[in-house]
Amino acid sequence: MGDRSVDVAVAEDANISNAIGSLLETKFVEAPIAFVPLSRLSVSPLNVRRKVLTGIEGLAASILAKGLLQNLVAHPEKGSRGKNPKLCVCAGQRRLAALQSLAEQGKISADQSIPVKVLTEAEAVAASLIENESREPMCAADQAIAFRLLLEEGRSIDYVASLFSISTLAVQRRLKIANVSPKLLDLYRDDGMSTEQIQALALCDDHEKQEHLWFDAAQSWLRDPYHLRAAIVEEEINVSENPLVAFVTLDAYVTAGGYVRRDLFSESANAGYITDMALLQQLATERLLVVAQDISAEGWSFVETRVKRDFSELSAYTHITPQARDMTKKEAAQYAKLENTLNKASSALDAYYSDETIDEDDDKRGALEDAARDAQNACEQFVEALEAWTPEQLASAGAFVLLNHAGKVVIERGYVKRGTTASTAREGDGQDAPKKVKPVHSDKLCRRLTAHRTAAVQVELAAKPTIALAVLMQRLIPTVFSSLYYYGEETGVHVTATCSHEKLLREADDMEASAAWQEIDAERSKWAAMLPKRRSNLLPWLIEQSDDVMANLFAFCVAATLDSVTGTDAAHPVNALADLLDVDMTKYWTPTQGSYLNHVSKARIAEVVSTAVSPEAAAPLAAMKKDDAAATAELRLAGTGWLPEVLAKRDASTGEVDECQSDEFADPEDQEIPY
Repeated sequence: MGDRSVDVAVAEDANISNAIGSLLETKFVEAPIAFVPLSRLSVSPLNVRRKVLTGIEGLAASILAKGLLQNLVAHPEKGSRGKNPKLCVCAGQRRLAALQSLAEQGKISADQSIPVKVLTEAEAVAASLIENESREPMCAADQAIAFRLLLEEGRSIDYVASLFSISTLAVQRRLKIANVSPKLLDLYRDDGMSTEQIQALALCDDHEKQEHLWFDAAQSWLRDPYHLRAAIVEEEINVSENPLVAFVTLDAYVTAGGYVRRDLFSESANAGYITDMALLQQLATERLLVVAQDISAEGWSFVETRVKRDFSELSAYTHITPQARDMTKKEAAQYAKLENTLNKASSALDAYYSDETIDEDDDKRGALEDAARDAQNACEQFVEALEAWTPEQLASAGAFVLLNHAGKVVIERGYVKRGTTASTAREGDGQDAPKKVKPVHSDKLCRRLTAHRTAAVQVELAAKPTIALAVLMQRLIPTVFSSLYYYGEETGVHVTATCSHEKLLREADDMEASAAWQEIDAERSKWAAMLPKRRSNLLPWLIEQSDDVMANLFAFCVAATLDSVTGTDAAHPVNALADLLDVDMTKYWTPTQGSYLNHVSKARIAEVVSTAVSPEAAAPLAAMKKDDAAATAELRLAGTGWLPEVLAKRDASTGEVDECQSDEFADPEDQEIPY
């Protein structure tokens, strides 16, 4: 939202101010002026300006020298009866204070006649707001209170909007601010917080929670608008970012009884947060089941629905492809022509890329790339037309009906659970699979990826002191109760206080740019600034700290010992911890050229794009050079949430190690065993 919301607020203030002159001339100019003794006048509780009055002595001197140049505006005091009721001044509070000061000094009579326009209470609030705005722009807090008072007097939002020539949304925004805790409104009025901060707090209607988030914030950065908003919405779903909302539609969710926490200060008209995720998922599932019924009619052994693509789940399946029938002579001739066209287009494109003597020509390059892409698509479409799922495949495989990152329905056919007969056969032609398969990821890339996995789990573990304590106790208890536990189960944590900070930097040269690392580094810097400089002062300092400080520092230190770096794709014990913490690796890692695509083959790049996006999106990559293919793949994969198996899967190795042997047989250069 940023500065945009502040600009909107400033524009709304300007609209209010621009309406002042005409309103003074039309709405209140016809009200008669009565001359009322000063003693009958008092300050109205409806006066919208709440700040301390200043400059009273100077104003009093001016009135004494020149007289009262402008009348006051008042309304009858509630409960005051009789022919001459007391009047409450709602516009002209500073002039009234100056007149009362002169009366107290004996410079004017307490019964001196003062010109006053008498209005109803509802009109008085508007008059107070208008006069104060015309003299000195009021803060949004006072405007907000004034608008609320007008509504409490029975006026509608449309009336207030019309009165001040502003939109109904502007009035609703002011009313939202009026619902903030009075303590926080006073703070805002005195410039103790920014407009964006009070707008963020206004998302919540609970005054106690608002005050807790502001006054009990352990660090000043927790009062930033972003963090205030995040603390309020917590597990709620941003309407503009969630694919389920795009699929179900906001109208359908609201019609089904769902509540939306509206963000009136956003640029988007429908901005807000879904509060009932269970209802949203139910509605999405019901719609997906309708699609699934049509897919089931194709004859698959199972058809399941998912509201999101879960790569860790799909990794438990193999993917088979439909079988192609043999071509007829006519079809073979047609395909030969298509292949010939593809070869010519690819050769022309390669020649263009290889010729360093010609100047760059975007139009020519684009035409050559289009020709190669069209030829490739023509070949693939021709082959696909020959393919069909066999009865055997339909009997053993299934399909998934799921949503992609944009909220669109995607059908994934041909999935077979690993370990079944069908999954062990070579896809399409029934040939035996090769006995030895080259690993998808090299040792170096595995270590790079698992370094990022380590950083992500560290972030999540550091935020949960209770789980951090359980992780440490899981390692200590088998040592203390060795008669009960003969073997120790690996957890990935080095309780010997071996910090993995530097190791992660060594294993992944892009670590410092990652979201996980930036969060870890910020936490490290925060604690480093709090800790005593001398080690001898550490224990006394720790004893003096609160339970919250100790718990959070403990969690950070335990997390810092985590080390799941490995050179293989094999299951790792840290996956059990990641599953417990519900670590979402897509928050911390994305497939880019630097993080992944430059480190794998061009064929692997095409395979990833085909799986994560679609075969059609991957097809053009075949005609590109490796660097171009990687760059294009990065764009295709953006927002898909794709993860390599080593980051997606949550299988944990049993990892039971005989504790009596582990230290004895450890490498002399690496005595720390990752329990």
